[in-house]
Amino acid sequence: MDRLNRIVSERPVVIFSKSSCILSHTIKSLFNDFGVNPTVYELDEIARGREIEQALSGFGCSSMPIVFIGGELVGGANEIMSLQLKSVLKPMLIRAGALWV
Repeated sequence: MDRLNRIVSERPVVIFSKSSCILSHTIKSLFNDFGVNPTVYELDEIARGREIEQALSGFGCSSMPIVFIGGELVGGANEIMSLQLKSVLKPMLIRAGALWV
């Protein structure tokens, strides 16, 4: 859990994903369209992916993608899209230092 906290606090936007997940692809595309360069961990492609996935379950996360902004757990695709529809995602990204206007 400490390692996971360190990982998510080192970058403004961190996405835990699986390469075959269409929702993960959609969220990564959304951030890229904003001009944000998220740090992405494809859990099915990295050596300790299973271990990280188990640690994420300790946060209550069970499905991909799992997004952290500014070191804080935001949630998955539904939460990110909800923030986007409420027009609060962009200000959140600016506060985290992931996006400059």
